[in-house]
Amino acid sequence: MSHAEIRLTLPDVDTRVVVRGDGPPVLLLHGNPDTAELWDGVADDLAPSYRCYAPDLPGFGGSRLTGGGRRTGHDFSLDAMETFVAGLVEGLGIDEPLRLVVHDFGGPYGFSWAVRHPERVRQIVAVNTFFFPDYRWHFWARVWRTSLLGELSMLLMRWPVVRLELRRGSRRLTTEQMRAVYERVTPETRRTILRLYRATSPEVFAPWQEAFEKLVRQVPTAVVWGMRDPYLPARFADRFFAREVHRLEDCGHWPPSEAPGEVAAVLEAFFALGGS
Repeated sequence: MSHAEIRLTLPDVDTRVVVRGDGPPVLLLHGNPDTAELWDGVADDLAPSYRCYAPDLPGFGGSRLTGGGRRTGHDFSLDAMETFVAGLVEGLGIDEPLRLVVHDFGGPYGFSWAVRHPERVRQIVAVNTFFFPDYRWHFWARVWRTSLLGELSMLLMRWPVVRLELRRGSRRLTTEQMRAVYERVTPETRRTILRLYRATSPEVFAPWQEAFEKLVRQVPTAVVWGMRDPYLPARFADRFFAREVHRLEDCGHWPPSEAPGEVAAVLEAFFALGGS
């Protein structure tokens, strides 16, 4: 069972990818403010049967914005997200349909790619994520989307504030887990969060909805949802036309960190059913 870290140089992004296991490919995409480490526990359980790829998304963790993206501001449009994931899959040499697992902002990244490449996706698992034009941003997202106020909030986001917010998001997170997340939030990550949220108004998802609904109806999809999530209302769990919806009553926004064994067991069982 292999475990390695590799780096891929893509347009405007030099990214780190954590690779575990051997077998059919699984692509695991994290969200804000996480890194590939979000998936450590899940990937460890999947690794005996699957080859798990967990990248740091642009501007997070060990991913570095380069070239024009660093000078002028990285493009965080859905088109650019699709391009990033397409380059990632090609760079990793994945030449068979993969299992796509997304959390939080990993959803917009993964879904934008899958919408345009449905033949490359065997199964989808959505974990507390979104791709809907009627979603309304939570308090902190609205702050980050506001000029000057967002920059000020980043200056104030030190450990005590971050700890309180992560605890509100997921009460089962340990202090060690929260501290690890905080220590991986670099100055570039803070700038990325502002750019990312300001580029992702809910209405940008509207032109993608027809194709997205076709995707999740066509490709076998499951949902894993932490029901104590203060950022994404539980009603969104039923918006993916999923074949299975697993509601984790004691989890908040971060089920992969709170209950990695439970999440991995759901994934293994769903993957065993096969794809389209």
